[in-house]
Amino acid sequence: MNVKDRVAIVTGASSGIGLAFAEHLVRKGAEVYGFARGVENLKDASDRIGEAFHPVRCDVRDEDGVQSAVQDVLSDAGRIDVLINNAGLGIYGRIDELSVEDWDTQMETNVRGVFLCTRAVVPQMRAQNADAGFGGHIINIASIAGLLGNPSMSAYNASKFGVRGLSEALMKELREDGIKVSCIYPGSIRTNFRPASRSGGADNPMTPDDIASTVLHVIETDDNYLISEVVMRPLRPKG
Repeated sequence: MNVKDRVAIVTGASSGIGLAFAEHLVRKGAEVYGFARGVENLKDASDRIGEAFHPVRCDVRDEDGVQSAVQDVLSDAGRIDVLINNAGLGIYGRIDELSVEDWDTQMETNVRGVFLCTRAVVPQMRAQNADAGFGGHIINIASIAGLLGNPSMSAYNASKFGVRGLSEALMKELREDGIKVSCIYPGSIRTNFRPASRSGGADNPMTPDDIASTVLHVIETDDNYLISEVVMRPLRPKG
């Protein structure tokens, strides 16, 4: 897909790799609708990226809010070519010390959010495929934690394994509708995610630009060429 003049939704777009995804897409000529909960962070992202970034306040856990936000994009832009399901969080702890609230928050954000946003855009992408022979591209940002279980990460692992299974099922379900589905499994990244998750991570992590440049390559492939999974790691995580 040539992303110039295309319309993309990026969830969790106000910081970290979501912000990097938005910046890379805008540089290539796309119009990006950035979903996030924090109004001030969205404003900062808009000031940083420019007029091609459209801030949209949206909590991906809220069914009505997601539907309303996607309809606002369609009313404004008329189409949706790319969805990057990036919003997510991690709260780590031993299973007997993890609260039910922390478990539910991760499941609702990391899995339910992907489901709600994907469900909201698929009808439009199907219609685009009927008109033009290609519907669009959905990118789900999972994690290495969606491939490997680790102690004190049970809830986060379960949520990202859920994204992995959802992505594989969607890839098979939607391919005949001209809709690509790709799942991305990054390792440690230099963002504010690690302090928020109380995880040490790697001493020498990847950068948001590393992840964004690869995701953009996945999006820019030929319409009949699908990269369904990508695993990313720092080469020398210890430095």
